[in-house]
Amino acid sequence: MLDDNTKFPDYITYPRTFDKYKWYRPLLTIIIAAILFNVFQLLVALIFSRIYGGSVVNGVLAGGYETLDTSDVSIYISYLSIFVFIPAIYIANRLVGKRPFSSYGSSRGGWNWNIYLKCLIVPLIIYMVFNVMSLVFNHKTPGHSQVSAIAMIIALILIPAQCIAEEYVFRGILMQSFGAWFKIPILAIIIQAILFALGHSYNALGVVSIGISGILYGLLAWRSCGLEAGAAIHSINNLMSFFMVSLGFSSISSNISTMDFVVDLAISLISVAAVYYIGNKKEWFNEKTGEKKLFQI
Repeated sequence: MLDDNTKFPDYITYPRTFDKYKWYRPLLTIIIAAILFNVFQLLVALIFSRIYGGSVVNGVLAGGYETLDTSDVSIYISYLSIFVFIPAIYIANRLVGKRPFSSYGSSRGGWNWNIYLKCLIVPLIIYMVFNVMSLVFNHKTPGHSQVSAIAMIIALILIPAQCIAEEYVFRGILMQSFGAWFKIPILAIIIQAILFALGHSYNALGVVSIGISGILYGLLAWRSCGLEAGAAIHSINNLMSFFMVSLGFSSISSNISTMDFVVDLAISLISVAAVYYIGNKKEWFNEKTGEKKLFQI
């Protein structure tokens, strides 16, 4: 069991365990990563603008989530433009040095794909049950499908990639940096969750909902000593939302209602609690990366 966090180092304050840790190194890494991220985003925009003959990245959410079109190529490119956070962090870390990139993924030896894939199953079942119940009780029928089968396959790749990248940013480099500076894990979890929430274009209730999700993912990363479990739930959440909208069962709005807030909160709480409980019971989080692996980063 991992309840006492004795098997592996504390994930949030992990940077302080490295011999050459200095307070300014995380800050320098964040600054360089932010610069590289903007450069990579510009490159993505330029490349695909050349291919499609116009600006296909900028202004994707200019009119809020109501203008989001899952059939438009720009949404897929926006997923890719967020994924470039990972190479940005990797290069920044290499330039600053003094710690392995794998330490952002977990304090168990790096990102573990076995844990991520196993953790996908639990929230997938939970989200499917909630969505089926919603369709039945609200008597919803499928509308017009907005995307092709090929586009859905692309989404199955790009959406998890985007979610993993966001975990590396908020529950990875930012949360670990705050944890190393303040040495108070809960404070680091709250700060990164606030930043995570502010990065979403929702109304006040929606921002609170995202902030709570950020706290839950942060707690899960802390107690599981890595990003995989939270990234799995995050991936399923975004995938289910995408497919529900694409198949015409629901729509995306920047204005989150009270009922949506309650439902989203319930799903998030149940998913995180279930993944953590089952993961501990099955000892998923006791698996050091490298002992059993598909491949690691």
